[in-house]
Amino acid sequence: MAELLVTERLALHLIKPDDLVQLYEDSIAFAVSSSAPYTNPYRVLIDDPGPLRWLVPKVKTDPQLNIWFVRWIVLKATQEIIGSISFHDKPDERGMIEIGLGVHSDFRCQGFAHEALLGMWTWVINQHGVKILRYVVNAQNAPSLKIISHFGFQHVGQRIDAVDGQEEIFEISAQEFGVRFGKPQDSSS
Repeated sequence: MAELLVTERLALHLIKPDDLVQLYEDSIAFAVSSSAPYTNPYRVLIDDPGPLRWLVPKVKTDPQLNIWFVRWIVLKATQEIIGSISFHDKPDERGMIEIGLGVHSDFRCQGFAHEALLGMWTWVINQHGVKILRYVVNAQNAPSLKIISHFGFQHVGQRIDAVDGQEEIFEISAQEFGVRFGKPQDSSS
């Protein structure tokens, strides 16, 4: 299991199952007790738990699922958390895996989302059962649409999300992504 994925400017740290639960259930205690080598000055996932409300129940039921879940996006130069990234679940019966991420507003439009996505997708295409990468975005989110276009994902449909409204669905096969971007990542576990 790759607990750490490293890209040029980022370190993507997997949040361990117990820490993920504590972060969601008592973020203040989590922040105080953390002995991590990085800091969270932007309070990523503290003020807004984002995906934790649906991921934590899954981890409580099956801690093995955590390998697919939340990673801190840490800026290597400062050792500060600038966002988070996570797959929504393990690969489904088609081998499809969907990803989501959030980057703090101070760090947007600097290529960090692109770099974090590349790191996660480069790792996941080599995981058992992964055949299709999916990215879903609101049609008004121009920066995300630009990122997904760069990666060569194809528009495959739309859906209505209860929170985000109409979303556009993009996919690419893991094999095609590997051909285009499958460069090895510097990772350790």
